[in-house]
Amino acid sequence: MDARERLIVGLDVPTVGEAEKLVSTLGDDILFYKIGYQLAFAGGLEFARDLSASGKKIFLDMKLLDIDNTVASGVENIAKMGMSMLTLHAYPKAMKAAVEAAAGSGLCLLGVTVLTSMDADDLADAGYNQDPHSLVLRRAGQARAAGMGGIVCSAAEAAEVREIVGPDMAIVTPGIRPTGSDHGDQKRVMTPFDALKAGATHLVVARPIVKAPDPRDAARAVLNEMVGALWPANR
Repeated sequence: MDARERLIVGLDVPTVGEAEKLVSTLGDDILFYKIGYQLAFAGGLEFARDLSASGKKIFLDMKLLDIDNTVASGVENIAKMGMSMLTLHAYPKAMKAAVEAAAGSGLCLLGVTVLTSMDADDLADAGYNQDPHSLVLRRAGQARAAGMGGIVCSAAEAAEVREIVGPDMAIVTPGIRPTGSDHGDQKRVMTPFDALKAGATHLVVARPIVKAPDPRDAARAVLNEMVGALWPANR
């Protein structure tokens, strides 16, 4: 995969119109887009189908979690939409049900370990007695055991996650901030260069591109950082 296949731009905008404008601005530089709750519930699911039909790849970030049958039913329908990736929380029974439902569809299921906006205090407040690092590694192992296609985790944990999940699973890392950019509400961040070097296969970048004065220039800057990390592997 080259850098364009590894960079996922988060369409974190409130309307399909704004998403269409952004996709048009980014043009052929960007092949992969993430659609989450905000856009999905504002007509974004039909937009996702259209983008997929036009040749773009779509990462549907739904972070599903429910009883097994409900998760399986949802995944089965999403698998018919032509999406490339789908997230669900990395709970063992939910993951196993999702894997069975998506079998043969080509949909890559990603287990969300711990949100990159969360730290140890946040987990304690939520009732967990594990630190983020330990919980990420535990859920990574559970995702592998369930047959998931990949993991969502902080790039800071990517190297250790790779040791647990082996060479074939995708490691998708949000919380990516280009060199010199503001961290926003993310607490566990890394630059594109360092994230790829740590073992990430795909990087999710939203605000640094979406909110930039010139999104296309911002996207190209991220791609250039990524190429710097990938180039030795491509020679």
